[in-house]
Amino acid sequence: MPPPDKSIPITTEQPCGIKLKDRLPSKELRERQGIDDIALVLQQKRLRWYGHVLRKDDDDWLKKCMEYEVEGPRPRGRPKRT
Repeated sequence: MPPPDKSIPITTEQPCGIKLKDRLPSKELRERQGIDDIALVLQQKRLRWYGHVLRKDDDDWLKKCMEYEVEGPRPRGRPKRT
């Protein structure tokens, strides 16, 4: 069984003995527990997914969608409600 993902814990205050009254910033809480920033975690996961897509066959539908270019100019203004 792989180790649990430490990127997003259920609660951050209880395990390290911190109370809400202490009013610590989130950055300091993450540093104390060794948790990565959520923006960094999301970026890493997106890049990993993008790498999988790039390694797919050229005739795969997902890769075709990534390389699809729309023809013609876009209309000006806000899209009309249907």
